[in-house]
Amino acid sequence: MRLFVAVVPPDEVLDDLEEHVTPRREAGPEIRWTDRHQWHVTLAFLGSVPEARLDDLTDALARSAGRRDPLVLQLAGAGAFPNPYAARVLWAGVEQVRGDLGAVAHGIRNAAGSAGATPDGMRFHPHLTLGRFHRPTEATRWIRALDPWEGPAWRATALALVESHLGEGRGRRPRYEVLAELPLRGPAAAGPRSD
Repeated sequence: MRLFVAVVPPDEVLDDLEEHVTPRREAGPEIRWTDRHQWHVTLAFLGSVPEARLDDLTDALARSAGRRDPLVLQLAGAGAFPNPYAARVLWAGVEQVRGDLGAVAHGIRNAAGSAGATPDGMRFHPHLTLGRFHRPTEATRWIRALDPWEGPAWRATALALVESHLGEGRGRRPRYEVLAELPLRGPAAAGPRSD
């Protein structure tokens, strides 16, 4: 199973982003734009996880999430990986209005590792992938076009454990299936911290 843990913005946030991105899609044939149902903020990519570990993994992730307070987040700004001059990925930024998304991601990564699902070693950089360039591209015009946008802030009260089914979506893209919702409840509801 190819798994990841993510924050999925609510519909009203995705509606606002879609309204901003839609007119730009036709102007960018060099970009393979991500579909709306694929929009999320990845906290930990776990790669291939044996199905036999799923229950223990879900329990460990739920305990970690349950020790964290809900967050207030906002999609705003834009950027590119690995850099704007040889971009492969175009993304929308994530601002932390209240709470520490990095600490939540760190706890989730630790919990996954303790359950035998080692996350990738990539440094956490909160973002939502808007599209991928077919080849390395100078992307400053795209960043300038998308950077001024700010979406509505929202209260994130849960994380999602998601399975990625490669090649099963539109245009042979991945299809995502939420396997578990992991509520953020805060320290008072979860007892002592261990991560």
